[in-house]
Amino acid sequence: MSIVLRGITWDHTRGYLPMAATSQRFAEMYPEVTILWEKRSLQQFADEPIQALTEKYDLLVIDHPWAGYASESGVLLPLNEYLPEDFLQNQVMNSVGQSHSSYSFNGCQTALAIDAATPVASWLSDVLEREEEHVPSTWEELISLAQKNLVLFPAIPIDSLMNFYMLCLAHGEEPFAGSETIVSFEKAQAALEALRELASYCRPEIFGMNPIAVYEYMSTSDEIGYCPFAYGYSNYARAGYSRMPLSFGDLAAYKDFGPLRSTLGGTGLAVSAACRHREVAVRYAQYAASEEVQRTLYTMAGGQPGHRMAWIDEETNRCTHDYFKQTLPALDRAYVRPRYNGYLHFQDHAGDHVREYMMQGGDARRIWEQMNRLYRESLDISKERRIG
Repeated sequence: MSIVLRGITWDHTRGYLPMAATSQRFAEMYPEVTILWEKRSLQQFADEPIQALTEKYDLLVIDHPWAGYASESGVLLPLNEYLPEDFLQNQVMNSVGQSHSSYSFNGCQTALAIDAATPVASWLSDVLEREEEHVPSTWEELISLAQKNLVLFPAIPIDSLMNFYMLCLAHGEEPFAGSETIVSFEKAQAALEALRELASYCRPEIFGMNPIAVYEYMSTSDEIGYCPFAYGYSNYARAGYSRMPLSFGDLAAYKDFGPLRSTLGGTGLAVSAACRHREVAVRYAQYAASEEVQRTLYTMAGGQPGHRMAWIDEETNRCTHDYFKQTLPALDRAYVRPRYNGYLHFQDHAGDHVREYMMQGGDARRIWEQMNRLYRESLDISKERRIG
């Protein structure tokens, strides 16, 4: 019997090629199976409702803020009920930071962490040396470098919001600890002002750039020497991928806080509850997330693995100029944003307000109050969905 599975992923080398490569090999091992992958843009990846996708696709590459909705709605299979215990334990023990647990919500493992990422630093050594500069190790050194027009970072709304979380943490307060305000006004204002100051020394194009756009610009031009934080892409550290491979490393220290603690990203592989061939789909997910495949085929095909053994492997680091070893500390301390059913209402809109302040300054209290309103609305949505 011929079995066809359909999958949806995102349209970057890192998102598409490892899925195609692992599916091809899986089909060679199981000739009765064909896995067809479609791609969507990075913005669609963040925006498109998962429920609609589960009706069309058997396999889905998702990000972890969907875990709460998926757990409560039942649109994804609870993989902990389908996978062997020893395999799941291996995933737990070899998580990159909190990547594996970020897909677990209310006892439901909604996806397997096949890809791990968080904002990290990147630079072009030749540009820094030409300008007689070095990789900044502190926020003050970063500001000094930015004043020389040598710094670029992504500042579209979603990235601005993730960086806002990071700066709140650096000022000593974890977001979403209360039920009325995202953080105290004092910490919100400090975080907003830190981001606004840094952005003021950068070219205005950053407000339309995501991490990929930043890396494409840096790797094809010799104007920018340093990016302080953007979701890491090991592809840009590899020979032959871009004109000028980038170096990657840990984040600079923020005053007495120490190295910045950025907001965890990455992707997970999920199986739709509507899939008619669940056993085969789960078997492929187990294969793609396995230690051996993650460390070899998945990474060699341009992927950024979610299994820890791949991050400390000599060969994966050799072909990425030590991308994985150099950035792993940032992954291990990364902050996990909320995943409750309703959080995405906040995430979809709050970044607009952060970016507005970064671009124009103005009344920080108004920005804070608008974000608090969105937060309370998201909590109301969560309550309504539970009641409904």
